[in-house]
Amino acid sequence: MVEPAYLNLAMYHTCVDRLRTAWPQFLETRKDRLRHGDESEKVAEAIIEDLLTGVLDWEKGDLAYQLEYADIVLSQNLQKHLVIEVKKPGTLRLGRQSLAAALEQARRYAAAQHINRVAVTDGCIFYAADINSGGLQHRVAVNLGRAAPPEALWWISVHGVYRPFEGTVEMDAVLTDDSPAAQVPALPENSALLHPKYKLPVHCFAWVGDAGKPATWKLPYLKADGTVDDKRLPKAIQCLLSNFRGTKVKNIPESDVSQVLLRLARCAKSAELLPPESIRPAPVYQQLVMVLEQNNLLSQLQAPTAPF
Repeated sequence: MVEPAYLNLAMYHTCVDRLRTAWPQFLETRKDRLRHGDESEKVAEAIIEDLLTGVLDWEKGDLAYQLEYADIVLSQNLQKHLVIEVKKPGTLRLGRQSLAAALEQARRYAAAQHINRVAVTDGCIFYAADINSGGLQHRVAVNLGRAAPPEALWWISVHGVYRPFEGTVEMDAVLTDDSPAAQVPALPENSALLHPKYKLPVHCFAWVGDAGKPATWKLPYLKADGTVDDKRLPKAIQCLLSNFRGTKVKNIPESDVSQVLLRLARCAKSAELLPPESIRPAPVYQQLVMVLEQNNLLSQLQAPTAPF
């Protein structure tokens, strides 16, 4: 197996050495900031500033606050690299609607500023992704309360954030209770959850019940690299359309079906499979547009949507 090229970079090793040295103090400061409970978003912003400038290698001047509504924008030498949406501590969970809604916000602000990377955080988890072919490709998902320094944070460092992501994402940021300081055992180093049948990671599925339980991932429509799977996408759409407005669709709650349809439709649109981009759209895509129109969803087709 060929070793990823970034592991041989001197700047990578410098970043990781700094991270390992600074992490214990970061944990102490973070714990102190969260000691009262029910903290505001400002506390989460302070934690992220500690992370970016104390643990990683960003300067305070590289962080722009409330730039065109974005909570934090990371930039250097006029180049904007990452939009970060910050929420109240303890309010985000992977695979939950709270995180999906925060990602929607981040993507809107990123689109307005022509930035192709987004992140969301509550000072407890930090999730970052690349905007790719109309969807999101995981970059970082870490629990900021974990005892071991998460070396994956390299991918949002000064010299890591602009590089194409390599490897797998450690999905260790799932918090299991409502305590902002909650800590859970991390997944094994360098592990990545894959669906037992499809052998695909979580971002490839149109609906995710629980990001930590692959059995709850439904309707694969992307390839592992985040690009459109032109064979599975129409099957996922047809699976929903054949049961639209039913009580259950492959165990997907009826209340979620419209958003899943929109997610698949936006993917199809980005691949120019829907009219008017496609002059001769396949019947399944014609049917999809008709169903969206019937349910007053067509006007929402342009809006970005979270991966799950």
